Amino acid sequence: MKTIQLETDILILGGGAAGCYAAITLQDKEPEAKVLILEKANIKRSGCLAAGVNALNAYIVPGKTPEFYVDYAKKDAHGIVREDLLLSMSERLNKVTHHLEQLGLVILKDENGNYVTRGNRNIKINGENIKPILAQAVEACPNVTVMNHVNAVDYIVKDNTVIGVFANDVLEEKLYVIRCKACICATGGAAGLYRPNNPGFSRHKMWYPPFNTGAGYAMGIRAGAEMTTFEMRFIALRCKDTIAPTGTLAQGVGAKQVNSRGEVYEQKYGLTTSQRVYGTVMENKLGHGPCYLRTKGISSEQADSLKRAYLNMAPSQTLKWLENGSSPDEENVEIEGTEPYIIGGHTASGYWVDSNRMSTIDGLFAAGDVAGGSPQKYVTGALAEGEIAGEAAAAYVSHELATISEDYVQQQAEAIQNYFTKESLFTTEQLEEAMQGVMDHYAGGISRDYAFTESSLELADQKIQRLITLSDSVHVSDMQELTRLFELKERLLVCRVVIAHLADRKETRWHCFAENLNYPETDDRWLKYVNSRYKDGEIHMLHRELVGRYETYEHSH
Repeated sequence: MKTIQLETDILILGGGAAGCYAAITLQDKEPEAKVLILEKANIKRSGCLAAGVNALNAYIVPGKTPEFYVDYAKKDAHGIVREDLLLSMSERLNKVTHHLEQLGLVILKDENGNYVTRGNRNIKINGENIKPILAQAVEACPNVTVMNHVNAVDYIVKDNTVIGVFANDVLEEKLYVIRCKACICATGGAAGLYRPNNPGFSRHKMWYPPFNTGAGYAMGIRAGAEMTTFEMRFIALRCKDTIAPTGTLAQGVGAKQVNSRGEVYEQKYGLTTSQRVYGTVMENKLGHGPCYLRTKGISSEQADSLKRAYLNMAPSQTLKWLENGSSPDEENVEIEGTEPYIIGGHTASGYWVDSNRMSTIDGLFAAGDVAGGSPQKYVTGALAEGEIAGEAAAAYVSHELATISEDYVQQQAEAIQNYFTKESLFTTEQLEEAMQGVMDHYAGGISRDYAFTESSLELADQKIQRLITLSDSVHVSDMQELTRLFELKERLLVCRVVIAHLADRKETRWHCFAENLNYPETDDRWLKYVNSRYKDGEIHMLHRELVGRYETYEHSH
C-alpha cells in the first residue's frame, strides 16, 4: 500500500456546508495560505445538503434580532446552550444568506422584492442545487485544493497541538500523512448509532445522512479533546415511512399535531423540539395513535405548494402521495419519531470550543454539526461557524510545519495493512447491526420509547466494549471495506461517550432526547454542561458552568 506525504497550511476535514464556507472565507481572509479539503465522497453532492433543502431555517427576519434567535434556541434546549456561541453565530446569519444569493441560490421573494418568510426565523428557497453552488464557489478559489474520496482517520497531535492528519483513499490503495499548521473539523454529526425506523435493506432510509458516522467526534475523542453535551441526543419528528421533514407542514401551512381522535395534543405537552416528539410518543402509549399533522382541508394551492416543496429535499414524500393517489389536502400526514442522532447543528453535542471555535487541542477548530454548545444552526448557522473558524484559523497560522516521525507513519501503515490479512467470524455489517440493537434496547432507542435506566446503560457499555474488541479482528478486502470498518469503529466509540453522558446527567431535562427513568424530573442543579475527556480507554466526566451571551470564553485546559 502506497503512503503519500502531503503538507498544507490549513487542512479542512469535510466538504459539507461548514467546510466549504470555511474554505471560501480563508481564500478571502488569507489568500496566500494553502488550503486543502479532504472529502470522503465528492464535494459536489456531499454532506447534509446533498439532496437539497427548501428553506433556510435560521434567518433574522424583519422585526427580529440576533438576541431573539439566541432566546429561541436557549428555550428549545431548556437552558443548556453556549449563549456566546449562539450570539456570534446569529449575528452572521443574514450576511451568509445574502452571500449565498450572490453565489446563485434562488431565494423566494414577494411582489415587493422581500424574502418570503416561513414563521419567525425561516425563509423559503429553491434549494435543490445549494450544494453544487457551494462546491462551485470552492472550486473558484485558486489556493484551495479538494481531494475527493479521501477519508480522515486520526489526528496527529504533539504537545496538545494538532500537527497533521492520517487518512486513507476510499478507492485506491493509498494512505496519506498530511502535515498542517491548523485543522478545521467539519465532518458533521453521527447517524446509524441506533436501530432506525426502517430495518434491513432500507435501514439507511433515515433522517440524517447515513454516511455521517461521527468521524470527527471519534478523532477528537481519541486525541483527548474535551467533548460536550452528548446526552442531548436529537430525535426528529418526521413523516412516517418517508422520514420527510414535518416543519414544511407545520410552518408552511400551519398543520397541527393531532391524534386519531382528531384532538390537537401539541399544546398539552409543549412546543419545543423534544416535547413535540414526546407528545407523539405519549399519545401512542395512551392508545390515542396513530398521530398526524392535520393537513386535510387545506387549499389545493397549498397542497400543490407542498408537493413542489418536498421535491426540493424529500421527493419520496411527494412520490408517496402520487403513488397512493392521495394529496395532503385530502388526508392527514402520519408522523413518527426517528432513532436518536448526535448532531451539534440541532442540539448542543460536539467539541467543547472557545469563542473562536477552537477545541481544547491547539490549532484544531470545529464548525457546523461537529461543534458543540450552539444548537439550531441549520444551514446558515453552519456557514456562519465555518466563517468564524476560517477567520480564527487564518489568524492562528504563523508557525512552521511540525515534523512527523517516520516510525509513526510506519506503525500506522502496518496497523492498517493487518486488516487485510486477518481472519474474522464477523463482518462490519453484522457488528453494525449488533451495535444498533444494543443501543436500541439498552440506551433508549425507538423500541424503548427512547427511555433508559442506569442499569440498562451499564449493560449497554459492556456490550459496546465487547463489539469494539470484535471490530479489531475484522477482515477487509479493499479500501471501501476498510473505510466501512473505520466508520464502524467511529460509531462504536461515539456510542460509548453517548452512554457515559446519558448516565452522568441525573435528571430528565429533555423528554425523549434523554429520558432517564431513574431521574424522571428536571433538576436545576443540573443547569450546567456535562463534558467528557477520553484517556487510556476510560471516559472521564467533568462539568462546566454556563457561559453568558456577552462573555468571551477561552480555554483554561
